[in-house]
Amino acid sequence: MIAELAPLGRDALGAADLAALVRTITGDPAAVPGTVRVVPVDYPIGTPSTESLHRVFGTTAGGQEWSCFVKKLQSVRHSPIIELVPQEYRQSFIDYMPWQLEIAVHRSGVGDLMPAGMRLATAYRIDLYDDDRGTLWMENVVQEWGPWPMERFERAAYLLGRLSARRQPHLVEPLLPRDSSSTPGYALRYYADGRVLKSALPALADPRTWRNPLLSAAVCHLGDHSLRDDLLDMGARVPAVLDALEALPQCYQHGDASPQNLLVPQDAPDEFVAIDWGFDCPQAVGFDLGQLLIGLAHAGELAPDALPAVHRVILKAFRDGLAIEGMQVSEEEVLYGYLGSLLIRAAFTALPLELFGKADASPELFEQRVRLTRAMVDLVSPVV
Repeated sequence: MIAELAPLGRDALGAADLAALVRTITGDPAAVPGTVRVVPVDYPIGTPSTESLHRVFGTTAGGQEWSCFVKKLQSVRHSPIIELVPQEYRQSFIDYMPWQLEIAVHRSGVGDLMPAGMRLATAYRIDLYDDDRGTLWMENVVQEWGPWPMERFERAAYLLGRLSARRQPHLVEPLLPRDSSSTPGYALRYYADGRVLKSALPALADPRTWRNPLLSAAVCHLGDHSLRDDLLDMGARVPAVLDALEALPQCYQHGDASPQNLLVPQDAPDEFVAIDWGFDCPQAVGFDLGQLLIGLAHAGELAPDALPAVHRVILKAFRDGLAIEGMQVSEEEVLYGYLGSLLIRAAFTALPLELFGKADASPELFEQRVRLTRAMVDLVSPVV
């Protein structure tokens, strides 16, 4: 084991494996490793199937710099979050969460289906272990920083539309074949049954939730006293919305196409590197637009009042992408697939109720999320 790689635990490579990795990254079959260091990634991990994130930087003996991104994956049975899942649901949750999905992405051939301007991060090495853990050694994409201009949202939506059309169920298989992965809407329905119907909606229905000082102050300051009733009214529609979504034209899609998962390389600002795929089953056409719309707003990097303008642009661009690939669907079908999915996926969970009583909760965050939730409700309610 190389001592400098010790922070990676059992993924710390020995001399031969490190040399092979460096030669793969640099493309130099004679490269000899020089210096190497590991840097933990300071980014909140949002999924229990991710164990840790690191970047590895180094040089060769000849002075050439290289780097890679190391993502450690795990079954959710290893995650601390499993203790928060009621005992009667734990095994179902463990069986459902496809921790190997990202590895399957790199072995699936989906990269060959992606339209010009969108690609996968290069995978340099994949390790799998017997205890339901694995590690991806990937390209370290140096991103272009700054806000997304409207043209970037438009281009992302267009390419997502093209990719969706190329991944219709009669054309492709799921990334990770499982019993449920060919069932339309299965992943969204599983999410709705657990996260929405059993957790979020009961909390939103509880008057004590709205009396919490942080949420109450945000609602009062914004004067949005109808938000609770509007959310509960839409919550009553969830079963019907799920049924309607599953009746629409279906595509396998990225599944979590927020701007944070469509990396823009600094040296190729017109390109997207798609990472962190999810929801690996057929979903209603337009599903990917929801996360594209709200990803930056959820992170506080885009004002909620900008969402209607982004919405109009991405809806048209996505349909253009479908059409150029020969997939003919109506605007109404795409709009319902997009906004119905957004309702289930995000509208009931944007309020950060999990931060009640936490030191890092702030009035500003709660106010921003109330505004975001209202923006989603106003977009969705005329359609679903």
